[in-house]
Parts: sequence; structure tokens; C-alpha cells
Amino acid sequence: MNSLTTIITLISLISFQIESYAIVFSIKNNCPYTVWAAAVPGGGRRLDGGQTWNLGFPGGPKLAKIWARTGCSFNSTGRGGCRTGDCDGWLRCRNYGSPPHTLAEYGLNSFAGKDYYDISLMKGFNVPMEFAPTTNGCRRAVKCAADISGQCPEQLRAAGGCQNPCTVYKTAKYCCGGGRRCRPTALSKFFKSRCRDAFTFPEDDPTSTFVCPPSTDYRVVFCPN
Repeated sequence: MNSLTTIITLISLISFQIESYAIVFSIKNNCPYTVWAAAVPGGGRRLDGGQTWNLGFPGGPKLAKIWARTGCSFNSTGRGGCRTGDCDGWLRCRNYGSPPHTLAEYGLNSFAGKDYYDISLMKGFNVPMEFAPTTNGCRRAVKCAADISGQCPEQLRAAGGCQNPCTVYKTAKYCCGGGRRCRPTALSKFFKSRCRDAFTFPEDDPTSTFVCPPSTDYRVVFCPN
């Protein structure tokens, strides 16, 4: 009995330590329509207007992505599909989503003991988004809430959103590589002029990547005010 008590105590202590070091991501749908939030790792779930999904991760190095899916339909087994951001037809995503979709990216304690976070438009745009730290005195929110879909250039238009030029053309000019210098283009500048903090072409790091101390909590808001 004493051995059993000891084992239970140890399990409780381990569980407490894991919970104590959990990093929480609060994902809220502030849109007047339903979205299906997705996270890899983390899965996915339906969020009606005003609903929040809290995800907790243990401390330590972790790379992950969060986005909103729109126009989804799933059956009782969690199989179906989405108009934008679909992840191989699963409600609980196992793989990254298909473009176009607005993307929150983070690397937890991933380099030099810091968290790195950004909003990326490298997979295009479908839903306005804000991504912000909420603890550790870190307060630099990044936001992309412009009418990207409504103003999207004709050649980048897609059902439910706006594609990134790299996705459409798949050339070194827009995706970089191929031995040429990576520079912004007229099409990437369309995104940058409307969402100055967003990642818009492959080497857009200097103006689009932000840092916080490790173990910071974050919030992601779809359709921020």
C-alpha cells in the first residue's frame, strides 16, 4: 500500500510539473461567421462566433502553426473538407493546410532561448488575424486585418481568399532560390502595404519576425477589432 501511495504521489508530482510549465495559446473566433480553427500540433475544432479554444503545450522547443479554415463540412467521424485551409479532409488536422489561409507561426524557445512568432501570408490570406503575446511583459501584437480578399489582384484571386504569388507561379522570382537575390515583388508589396507586420516573401524576416522570452503565453484572434 505504501508503494502504491508513493507511485500515485510521484505521478501527481509529474503531472503538476507538466501543467506548471504549460504554455497556453488562446484561439478566439471574433468573426460574425463560423471558422474551423486548426493547429499543428494540436488538431482542430469548430469555433462559432465568440468561442475560444485554449491549447496548452509543455515547455521546450516546439514549432507550430495555427490558422482558420472556412466553408467546412465534416461527418461524425471527423472527415470532410473545407473551402480554405483544408488539411487533407480532417477535422483534427495532422498536416498543414492548403492555401489560401492566413497563418500564425511560432517557434517556442527555438533559438537563443527565445520565442519567435509571426503572421505569414506565404500561404495567402483567408481570414483577418491578430497574434499577440499575453505574459512575461511581452506585448508586441502583430495583425493583418485589411480587406485583402476584396482587394486581391486578379491573378491571385481564389475561392474564399487571396493567394500568395509564390503559390500561384512557383518560380524563383516569387519563391526565391535558384541562385537569384531574394527581393520583394510588386505582388508581395500588395500584401506588405496592407499588413506591414506580416511575412510576405521568403526573406521578409527583418520586418516580420518578433521575439519574446521563453514560456510566454499567446492569443490568436480571427477577425480582430
